[in-house]
Amino acid sequence: MSEYKDTKAPVTTLTINRDEVIKPTGNIYMAIVIIAKRAEQIQQEMKEEFNKKISEFSDEDKEHILKEVYEKSELIDISKYYERLPKPWAMALQEWLEGKIQWRFADEESDENREIF
Repeated sequence: MSEYKDTKAPVTTLTINRDEVIKPTGNIYMAIVIIAKRAEQIQQEMKEEFNKKISEFSDEDKEHILKEVYEKSELIDISKYYERLPKPWAMALQEWLEGKIQWRFADEESDENREIF
């Protein structure tokens, strides 16, 4: 369904070495802010993708979703898929640990500026 299925992020809670989280920035608070921002971005992407998939069903189906959810196997499959995915914060933390997140500070004008994306 999406690239989220390919993530190596844990589905359960794990203990992460604080030094590994701090390493890119040297500051735990800055690292947490960057990871949180990326988690928000992932959450928004997942929400948009989910809404797009749900919108493929007719308006009539939308009205009866709550009443007949047990009969809507496709809707149930979509919902279960998203429920089984790791949480956005876990995906963002995994991306951070793998060095896949870049960031910059909007108020600075140097080559070292990074934006979260």
